[in-house]
Amino acid sequence: MPDRDPSQQRGRTPRDGSPRAREYQRTRRPKADPQQPSPRSARRSASPQQRRQKPPFVRHAQIAVTLLSVSVLLITGFAWKQYDSFSSRLATAAGLNLGGDEDGAIDILLVGIDSRTDAHGEELSDEELEQLRAGDVDGTNTDTIILIRIPEDGAGAAAFSIPRDSYVELPDNVPGTDWPSNRMVKINSVFGSTRFQELVRLVEREGMSREDAEPLATAAGREALVNTVTDLTGITVDHYAEVGLLGFILLTDAVGGVEVCLNNAVNEPKSGANFPAGRQTLDGADALSFVRQREGLPGLDIGRIHRQQVFMASLAQRVLSTQVLTNPAALNRLSQAIQRSVVLDSEWDILGFAKQFQGLAVGDVHFETVPVVSMNSWSTDGTQSVVELDPEEVRMRIAEVVEPAPEPEEEELPDFGFDASAVTVSVANASLLEGLATRVSDELERVGFALGEVGNWRGRPTPESKVIAADPSSKTAQAISEHLGGLPIEQDLSLEKNHLQVVLTTRYDGPGAAAPLDPHEPGEQLVIDGDAPPPPMTADNQGPPCID
Repeated sequence: MPDRDPSQQRGRTPRDGSPRAREYQRTRRPKADPQQPSPRSARRSASPQQRRQKPPFVRHAQIAVTLLSVSVLLITGFAWKQYDSFSSRLATAAGLNLGGDEDGAIDILLVGIDSRTDAHGEELSDEELEQLRAGDVDGTNTDTIILIRIPEDGAGAAAFSIPRDSYVELPDNVPGTDWPSNRMVKINSVFGSTRFQELVRLVEREGMSREDAEPLATAAGREALVNTVTDLTGITVDHYAEVGLLGFILLTDAVGGVEVCLNNAVNEPKSGANFPAGRQTLDGADALSFVRQREGLPGLDIGRIHRQQVFMASLAQRVLSTQVLTNPAALNRLSQAIQRSVVLDSEWDILGFAKQFQGLAVGDVHFETVPVVSMNSWSTDGTQSVVELDPEEVRMRIAEVVEPAPEPEEEELPDFGFDASAVTVSVANASLLEGLATRVSDELERVGFALGEVGNWRGRPTPESKVIAADPSSKTAQAISEHLGGLPIEQDLSLEKNHLQVVLTTRYDGPGAAAPLDPHEPGEQLVIDGDAPPPPMTADNQGPPCID
C-alpha cells in the first residue's frame, strides 16, 4: 500500500472524567487540580494530556450572543457617543455577591429566564405573549445557565452549559427553609424558589409591601443562583447577565433573522417548533421555538443545549456581519432590543469590558456542556427525573479548560556516539500497514538521522523486518537496529558506507509501529440514552451545520 505524507500521520490521544462526591466543602472551594485525577478518571483515561484533548460535548462557536450584541454596539462606536443614554436605559441587577478572586480571568454567568415580562419587569403585550408560544403564566425557572470564562489575556474563552435539570446540593449561603432536608434540588428551580420564599418572608413576616419586596426577592433569587453555580463549578462569578424569553425574539428580529439548518422536518406542539427540513431563516418567534424545543431531540436537555449553542453561533455570526455592523438602523434596533430584554449586574463596566476584549475573534470561544453522569437519574425522594452531575468531575473539567496546558517536556535525544545527521536512512514498507514507513522514518528523523527514500519495498519478499548496511558491524547499523527494537542486520555491499536501508514487515512492533489517533476523528464519546453527542461545530461563512 502507498505510504501517506508524514503530516497525515500525526495525531493526539483522547481524554475523559470521575465519580460522585456527596460530601464536600460547601462555601468556597479551591479550584480543582487537573493533575489529580479522581478514581473514575483513573479508570477511564491514561494521562492528563489525553484527558485534555477530547472535551465532552464541545461546541466551537463565538461569544454568547447577549454579551456580543452589547459589545458590538460599543466596539463599532455606535453607543460610545451616547453611552450614558444607552447605559441608563439598561436594566441592572444590584446587590449580588460577585467577584472576589484575583486570578485575572472574567467569569460571567449568563442566564436565560422563563419570564413573561421584559428586563424592567414590565408586562408584555398580548401580541408579544402570543409570539412566545409559551402560555401567559409568568415563570422564574432558569432554563439556560451558561458559565463563560474569559482568561486575562483575552486569547480565547470557554462557555459551559449546565443542564436545567442538574441535581445539585445547595450551599449554606443560599437562604430559605422550604427546601428538601438534604438540600438537593434541580438547579433551574434555585432562582425561582429562593425568590418566592424571600417574597413570602418580606411580605408576610416583615410587613413589606409587595411592590417594595419584589426587587429584593428577585435579587435574592439571582444571588442564590450565583452562589449555587460557584459551589458547583469552583469558579467565582464576576459578572451576571440575564435575558428573558422576549430577548430571543427581539435580538433575532433586530438583525433580520437567523439562519439554521435541520436534517429533518419538525412539528413539536409544546414549543411551537414547526419547520421543514433544510436551510431556513427564522424570525424571532420561530427562533424562540427552535431553542425551546426539547421533546423529540436526542438526549432531551442535551439536545436542547446543542440547539441553543448552534443558534447562538449563527446569531453571533449574523451580528458580526456587514449587514448589521454597517447598518445604523440595524444597530439601533439591536440597541433597543438589549435595553428591553437584557439585565446586567450594576457593577459591570460594560464599556471597559468591550474595549478589553474587542480582539476576541470569531472561533476563539468554544461551547461545551459540563460532564454528565446520567441523564436518567431520580431525585432522592424518587419523585423527579433529574440529571446527575459529579461536582468533582465538573470542577476538574473546567480546571482543565481554564488552566493552560503545561508545556511538554523536551525529550532527551539518544547519544549514539556519532553524528547521526551524517547518516542517511531509507525506509521501505513491506507490509500491508498503511503509513508504517512514514511513521518509522519520522521517528528516525526525530532522533537525528537524515532521511533518504520513503515508500514501498520493491525487493524480494522478506519474512522479517531488518536493517540493511554495507557493514553490519558498524556503529551506525548497530545503533539503528537497537533503536528500532533489535532488528536483524543484513549486508549489502552495494550500499554506501553512510547510507542504510530499513525494511518493515507486518510483524514490526518498534517505535512508530502504532498509528496515532487522528485528532479530527471523534474518539470515545459518552453515550446518553443511546444517543452520542453531535460532532464539534464551528460557525463560519459556510453557514450553520445541519442538526436534528
